[in-house]
Amino acid sequence: MAEIVVSSAVTVLFEKLLSGDLMKLIRSEKIESQLEKLKTKWTYIEAVLADASEKHITQESVKVWLLDLHRLAYDIEDVLDDMATESLRRKLNDELRGSTSTGKVLKKIIPNFCTNLSPHRMMYGRKMRSMLAEITEKLNGLYENKNMLGVDINTILALRSNRNFERLEETSLLDESPVLGREKDEAAVLEKLLGDESCNQNVSVVCIVGFGGVGKTTLARLLYNNEKVKNYFELRAWVCVSNYFDVLAVSKAIYQAVSGEDNTPPSKNHLQEVLKEKLSNKRFLLVLDDVWNEDHHKWKDLEKPLKGAPGSKIIVTTRKMKVASTMDNVKCHNLEILSDEDSLSLLAKSAINEHNFDNHPLSSLAQDIIMKCKGLPLALIAIGRVLKGKGNDEWDKLLKSEIWSSDDGEGDILPVLKLSYYDLPLHLKKLFAYCSLFPKDYLFNKNKIVLLWMAEGFISESKRTKTMESLGCKYFEDLLSRSFIQHSTKNESEYIMHDLMHNLAISVAGEFFFMLDDKMNVNGRNEDFDKIRHFSFLDQPYDEFINFKELHKSSHLRTFLPVPVTWWSRFNTSDHVLVKLLPQLQLIRVLSFNECSIEKVPQSIGSLKHLRYLNFWHTKIKEVPKQVGELYNLQSLLVCRCSELFSLPVSFAKLINLRHLDMSDTPMLDKTPVGKGGLTSLQTLTKVFIEGANAFKVSDLKGLVNLEGHISIVGLEKVTDTQQAMEANLEGKKGLVSLEMKWGEQFDDSRNLRRECEVIESMRPHSKLNKLKILNYGGMKFPSWFANPSFDKLTELTIEWCINCTHFNGNAYPLLKYLKFFKSGLESLNCPNSVERLEIWKCNSMTSLNLSLPSSLKVLKIMLCYNLELIHDELPSSLEVLDIWQCMNLKSFPHEYLQSLTYLKEMRISFCPSMDDSFPCGLWPPNLKFLRIGELNKPMSEWGCRITPPHLLNCG
Repeated sequence: MAEIVVSSAVTVLFEKLLSGDLMKLIRSEKIESQLEKLKTKWTYIEAVLADASEKHITQESVKVWLLDLHRLAYDIEDVLDDMATESLRRKLNDELRGSTSTGKVLKKIIPNFCTNLSPHRMMYGRKMRSMLAEITEKLNGLYENKNMLGVDINTILALRSNRNFERLEETSLLDESPVLGREKDEAAVLEKLLGDESCNQNVSVVCIVGFGGVGKTTLARLLYNNEKVKNYFELRAWVCVSNYFDVLAVSKAIYQAVSGEDNTPPSKNHLQEVLKEKLSNKRFLLVLDDVWNEDHHKWKDLEKPLKGAPGSKIIVTTRKMKVASTMDNVKCHNLEILSDEDSLSLLAKSAINEHNFDNHPLSSLAQDIIMKCKGLPLALIAIGRVLKGKGNDEWDKLLKSEIWSSDDGEGDILPVLKLSYYDLPLHLKKLFAYCSLFPKDYLFNKNKIVLLWMAEGFISESKRTKTMESLGCKYFEDLLSRSFIQHSTKNESEYIMHDLMHNLAISVAGEFFFMLDDKMNVNGRNEDFDKIRHFSFLDQPYDEFINFKELHKSSHLRTFLPVPVTWWSRFNTSDHVLVKLLPQLQLIRVLSFNECSIEKVPQSIGSLKHLRYLNFWHTKIKEVPKQVGELYNLQSLLVCRCSELFSLPVSFAKLINLRHLDMSDTPMLDKTPVGKGGLTSLQTLTKVFIEGANAFKVSDLKGLVNLEGHISIVGLEKVTDTQQAMEANLEGKKGLVSLEMKWGEQFDDSRNLRRECEVIESMRPHSKLNKLKILNYGGMKFPSWFANPSFDKLTELTIEWCINCTHFNGNAYPLLKYLKFFKSGLESLNCPNSVERLEIWKCNSMTSLNLSLPSSLKVLKIMLCYNLELIHDELPSSLEVLDIWQCMNLKSFPHEYLQSLTYLKEMRISFCPSMDDSFPCGLWPPNLKFLRIGELNKPMSEWGCRITPPHLLNCG
């Protein structure tokens, strides 16, 4: 894998040395000539690597040479990054000295050469000269050893100067991977799922068995999304199981998939009881993807609560027939490799965007390639995308590559996938190798992993046309378009890596990446840990204490990353371990304590000057020490879900490179730590607190021109100057897609309601906003921009505690899907035609609901509206869920229209004691699956008509 040693970060850092601030440091330390020699030698080394990329496959001496070079490349990056950081430190200190009155006096009376002779600067210069000399000597030695590679460097340099390295830019708008040759398989399994032969059983299993990469998950996905399947099964759920088959963990995953709830019952017994209740009387389809368990007792234990209505099915995908033998009442479908004809069609679709190779000049070469791909769809798609846009010579060269015949003892890694990896441009190879830090079946979030790639230096800042974030997202889409990453079945915003691609990532990552899981022991690996640069660890199944004793020997570590594999993961790591570990991590770039049980952050964290990414997500910390302000390189600070965090230090003002500060779900935090809008690089700032005097003012938002995503502005009742509200310039922040505007909860004499109207009018957001939430606004009317048709991208709108606003006209929002009112003074409502979900909570000014409900409406919830007496309108036939709860005075309901609600699946009318006794009457909706009518002033037995329709599956 060592060709990823040609780290673009080294080249970028060399480029940064030409900047004014760095050149000032370089010249002052008299190391300009040393750096120039190092840069020249590195250029020659890069040229050698261009020829060595395939030779190391078969030549052990080349492998060793490349590994040595890779280690040295890391050292070069560390030294250059140290110099860039020192230059930044000096610049900030000089600016600080010049900004204070005392500093200005000292600057006049103390000459510059005196400050350059400070002990720190003198020691730093000696240290840098020594380190550069050592690195240059090592690089010279490696360069002299190039002869063993059998390359002519002058020839390579000539070829490189004449070669066009530009690649066609891949986009995220490519077609999904084609699914060919599986029509018969889909029909056969579909018959097993929908056939009547098993309808008398509560649940039966259909097992799809086949090789890795043959398309088992793809077939399961086709079936899962088949319209007939959707209509036949009342409930569908998908769970990825993978190698580790812990009954409790898999049961929790099933419960989450079935219920959509995050919190699971604490004990296994209780969990299985509630899971059984969730599935009871429902005809469900459950997919268990990638199962390896061969223990019959574990399967029986898992299966206990999985009992539904007759006809329920479980689809299991597995590579091993023995897995199916552990199950009772199972039907197997063996998924064979593709035929030659289908293989050719799939290759043609992927490589030349045609149905076949008939009369095509590449026809004979295509025949040879499909023989090497052995009928595996994953391999055919991957190689097709490698060959896309290439001619006969390149197809022929690929066929003759030594990779096809390489034998490195890695039987799970297909040669064709190695070829697709070697075809990747360098910057994508590094990003792909980084994915080896995550376990199989891990669900990737694109934006989150891009922040990690940025912190590691994998994304160059030199391309000014795009931000690092947008460039990282583009690289992610490139990996997706080449099938190194795939869309997740569970969630369209998440992604997954195929098992075979994951094996490949581990293979190419080599000795520099290490993921600790429950099958490995961190202790006793001294010979490895001094080489590791990137370290991740998974949560232990039995809550074992992790002490990371051996990591003290890993002085070059760049990444310390806990990886939660489930949403209930927690890491048992003590504060004592943290105090001992942090001083050893002086080269760390990524430091995460995500889901760790730490309570205090050591002050020593301020010495980690290379740190770019710091994550305290869901920890018990109460404050972040002021020493974090010394982390000049910090790009991302995440303190989400820190429920006990009450303080962030004012020293944050020095974090001039901070781009992402996520403070979501921190209820005790009530101050904005970013100074007076000084952190102009910020893109993510999830909330700000408006205060008075010398604290954060709403006008301080003016300088934060790069804000993106979501922001919550809290304390708007403290805005006393409408001009300051205008200066915030929300309309100019085009990257914001979600906005929350929040006033105080106390409605007393201190509130100036007229001014609140003026403030909200002045704080018009950008018209491309997707989500808007208004809380505790005291004005008598909504702002004029509420009715502006330019807000044509708004999809969600929530109005809470706006007690003085009685009317709402939402016709200006053509794409609005979700509309919610909570404790508002709403009397009348003009609902947009596009709304699919309407919720009205605690709106006690409303006595009658006389709306023209949109024909698009799917969910209607009317909750705790105590004074509501009448619902006049005909309910739209599109309605799927109707929920009316605790409307104590509700007397009239248009039940005569119920029979026309052909899409209605769930109906609840509870705690409505004034409801007409004769309700309901007429015919029931034909597709109703859940009904609850109760908690009234009369028992159901005294109602005047039939309660339970014969087709109903669940009645409360």
